[in-house]
Amino acid sequence: MAGLWFYILLCFNAINGQQYYDPSGCWTNSSDPGSRYTCKSSKDSCNTFIVYRANRHFRTIQNVSQLFEVDAVELLHLNKLTSQWDIIETGREVLVPIKCSCRGQFFQRSFNYVVPENKTLPEVACIDFEGLLKSNAIVQENPTQENDVKGGTELHVPLKCACPGNFSSDTGVRYLVTYPLMEGDRLDTLSKRFGISLAPFLEANGLGPWATIYPNTTLLVPLEAEPTINFSIPWSPPPIPSFLPTETVETSAREQLRNLYIVGSVVGFVLLIAASVACGLYVKALHSRKIQNLSSFNTRSSPVSLSPNRSSPRSGQTGRSSTPSCLSPDLLVGIKYSLKNFSVEDLRRATSNFSEEAKIGEQYYKGLFDNVEIMIKQMRFEDTRRVIDVHSKINHINIVNLLGVCYGENDFSWSYLLFELPGNGCLRDCLSNPCNSLRWQRRTRMAFDIATGLHYLHYCIFPPYAHMRINSRNIFVTADWRAKLTNIRINPANGCSKDQESSVNFNGGMAPECYPNGSVSEKIDIFAFGVVLLELISGREDTDGKTLKESIAFLGRGASEGGCFEQLKSFVDPCLKEDYPLAEALGLAVLAMACVEDDPQHRPSMDDILKVLGRMV
Repeated sequence: MAGLWFYILLCFNAINGQQYYDPSGCWTNSSDPGSRYTCKSSKDSCNTFIVYRANRHFRTIQNVSQLFEVDAVELLHLNKLTSQWDIIETGREVLVPIKCSCRGQFFQRSFNYVVPENKTLPEVACIDFEGLLKSNAIVQENPTQENDVKGGTELHVPLKCACPGNFSSDTGVRYLVTYPLMEGDRLDTLSKRFGISLAPFLEANGLGPWATIYPNTTLLVPLEAEPTINFSIPWSPPPIPSFLPTETVETSAREQLRNLYIVGSVVGFVLLIAASVACGLYVKALHSRKIQNLSSFNTRSSPVSLSPNRSSPRSGQTGRSSTPSCLSPDLLVGIKYSLKNFSVEDLRRATSNFSEEAKIGEQYYKGLFDNVEIMIKQMRFEDTRRVIDVHSKINHINIVNLLGVCYGENDFSWSYLLFELPGNGCLRDCLSNPCNSLRWQRRTRMAFDIATGLHYLHYCIFPPYAHMRINSRNIFVTADWRAKLTNIRINPANGCSKDQESSVNFNGGMAPECYPNGSVSEKIDIFAFGVVLLELISGREDTDGKTLKESIAFLGRGASEGGCFEQLKSFVDPCLKEDYPLAEALGLAVLAMACVEDDPQHRPSMDDILKVLGRMV
């Protein structure tokens, strides 16, 4: 029902000549309405503007004018600046005049762009052009171009833009300025900075009064005169989470009727979901009694669900109450988080009967469900609920998601957990590939991702958690080269011992204080993170946590500057072919050296590490 009303809303907007807001981020390949703004004929064209932000690659008006092939003097006048060579503050908006034309079925400002260095199409779209187009638009304009672009390649770039058309006849709007949203932008602040009310914003983008807008997307700013930006109005602090709610405004009777239909549909949908949840809870209460009956015949912890194709909640930390109750801790956790339940036969089909070809390392199998690859981990039955409990507390973009569970149908001693499988496999395999695509920028961004995930575990959940298994084989890489943590330790209170670590084939990165006293501390994660940093720099694998540390000992021996740089160059991964900033490599090596200090008290916190890495990405 909600989808039907959304379709009606799109049709209604199309009749009135309005554009649509695309809520999917720049890094996605979706083609939702608003990914590119549609036009009617090749005669449709207009003079309009886009907003671009100064960055470390385009820091002056001269740089920006060359990028967009516009006159630098015109940019100076429009942005009230005096010199085209002065350095502009990073993040400062620059208004760029463009000619927007209808090509095929889309408005666009087209020009050729020579890629300065090796990068991917999403990086061209989302970093170089700051989300003013998506990578799928570049693919459509350059059909023979592969995703990895070599430096010096010339691309045909179609920037997003729009002309007012029918929209201007009723409101007097002359320009629709394309504005790329960033973290911290708010509609109320933007309306003040551009000197307009909130209602035209919503109407120009086909948004309802309760809509949500997101960073890394674009909005159209409707203006009756040439744009000016009031820089005296500061940005709002970035919200948490990173979506930006809009404010309600007075609407016309027609809009109110349309919104009433939408609200009615949403309320109906919510009531349907509530009824489904109530039925599910009733069924679960009955099922929990069956499980308790089964537990009397088995001394191990009872599985949450033993039948296939039924939702299975994550278990709580504490044991199950012996008194049957619809409000037991397990059931309350089930309300918070539910998993899809798979049968053993499902897993056999997905893994070709757990064949060697489907194996990933020692503990995982790769499976295919509905054309989506997932990661399957076999583990002891009594550990399953603890893993589910840990992941029920975690929701972070840099930690792999737990998707489902499979309990043994005949042998209850083993079970399986199903996780998302990032597209590029584990970091160690990426670094070991002699033809790897891990350029320096990707490596520093991965280091930041890993640090962000660890910071979340150390500071943002209660009680705080130590990962305890950080190494390059427990870090996976997504299709767009972002890092995700996996294989979080399920029983940190037990400390770390050689026997336990050998049982999970732990590779390198174990802090020296771990073995003697079995301590558990976030400082152990810091040490392991330092080892991963050394692997990112060198490309080599550290199997004992000492080899790479000894390789950078020259940083603490008071070597001369020239000798230090030469030894650093010999340490850096030869796959980079000296295509990296030497100063950043030195900074990352010094940070890694601080992380692998023998004394835990001398290691930095993850908060300090993020501050350093934040300057590199």
